[in-house]
Amino acid sequence: MITRDEAFTLLKQYNKDSFHIQHALTVEAVMKWYANELGYSNEEEHWGIVGLLHDIDFELYPDEHCLKAPELLRDGGVSDDIIHSVCSHGYGITVGNGTTIDVEPTLEMEKVLFAADELTGLIWAAALMRPSKSTKDMELKSLKKKYKSKGFAAGCSREVIERGATQLGWELDKLLTMTLQAMQACEDTINDELAAEHISSKTA
Repeated sequence: MITRDEAFTLLKQYNKDSFHIQHALTVEAVMKWYANELGYSNEEEHWGIVGLLHDIDFELYPDEHCLKAPELLRDGGVSDDIIHSVCSHGYGITVGNGTTIDVEPTLEMEKVLFAADELTGLIWAAALMRPSKSTKDMELKSLKKKYKSKGFAAGCSREVIERGATQLGWELDKLLTMTLQAMQACEDTINDELAAEHISSKTA
């Protein structure tokens, strides 16, 4: 299995933009939190690596998102199970070249990635609107208000988030609550990683 350091090096081979690095580190940390919370603590590293690599092709090949990823990952020595998990977060989504991704999330880990990916972006956007620029003092009701505002973080698909909750068999409130808790718990870790990469979470 690819190590975490190898995965991060591979990610940075194809991703230079600070926003994409921050998002990858955020989803990695959130996935590791979920692994522990849902009883998969022995798979924490694996969940994290899938989260770290999930958008590996997005910066350079946005119109082929989840289509170019297998080639990039395979060239980096990544195993087929991780490749499947990475591609499954695009299930049912039509990318820029007109192709609809047909790799279905089957594992609970894959369903969590599908559900939480877009939501982490929305939560970060909401955090940056706060005086603290932090998730730590954000309450669920504040997040829900932002979520319901169609003009806020419009690029974060509510339809995908809600489909993700449905795939997990969760109410939307459960997904919002747990993902907010995950980001609050992981924020310092994410910021430490960003600092090590000389990336500011306040501007990313």
